[in-house]
Amino acid sequence: MTRRYALYWLPAPGSRLEAFGRSVLGYDTVSGEAVAHPDGLGELAPVNAGARVYGFHATLKAPLRLAPGVTEADLVAAACGLAAAHPRVAVGPLRVAALGPFLALVPENPPPELGLLAAECVAALDPLRAPLTEGERAKRRPERLDPRSRALLDRWGYPHVFEAFRFHITLTDALPEPDRDGWHRRLAEAYAASGPEPVTIDAICLLTQDGSGPFRLLARLPFGDPHG
Repeated sequence: MTRRYALYWLPAPGSRLEAFGRSVLGYDTVSGEAVAHPDGLGELAPVNAGARVYGFHATLKAPLRLAPGVTEADLVAAACGLAAAHPRVAVGPLRVAALGPFLALVPENPPPELGLLAAECVAALDPLRAPLTEGERAKRRPERLDPRSRALLDRWGYPHVFEAFRFHITLTDALPEPDRDGWHRRLAEAYAASGPEPVTIDAICLLTQDGSGPFRLLARLPFGDPHG
C-alpha cells in the first residue's frame, strides 16, 4: 500500500476553529473518527466528500511519497528542524471566500511571512520527495496549466507553490455555479456563529495517508522546539 505524507497547518487543539473545521468536513484528522455536521448543515456530506479525505487544513507542502532510501524518521527530522528555527506567523482573521468553484477560508489580509513560510516548507522537504509518476502528474491536469505552473509542477511536484501559493482551508469540493452563492452564505453564517478568532501559526503538522484512505496526524511540531 502506497503511503503519502503532507505538511499542513492545523488549527490549535481545542480551538473553536478546530471544532468548526471538524464539524464542517465531518472528519477529525487527529482521532480519525467521523464528526457530526453542524445543525442545519447535515447535507454537507456530498458537498465536501473529496475535501474530507484531507481533513481541515492549509497545505504547506503538498502530499508526497518518500524517495527511495528516505525513511519516515528522516522526514520527521527535517520537519522538526524547520519548525525549530521558525518564528510564529500572525495570519489574522479569516473569511469564507470562493476560490474558483470551491469555497474556502482565506486570510483577510495575508502577511508576506505566510508565503515565506510555505516556500520554506516546500524547499526544505523537497529533497525527500519521490518524483511524480506519470499518473500523479496526469491527476494535476497539466494540459490546463499555464507554462509557469507546469514548470512548478515538474520541478516541485505541485503547481501552487512560491508565487502561486495562496493560503486557504478548503471547505467544499467544486460546486456547480448555481449552488455556490447559497453555500457561501450558509458557511459564512456558520463560521461567524463559531466565534472565530484571529489565526496565528505556531506549529506545523505532518500527516500520513495509506492508499486512498483519509489523512491522519502523525506529528504536531511547535515552532521554536528542537525536539518537536
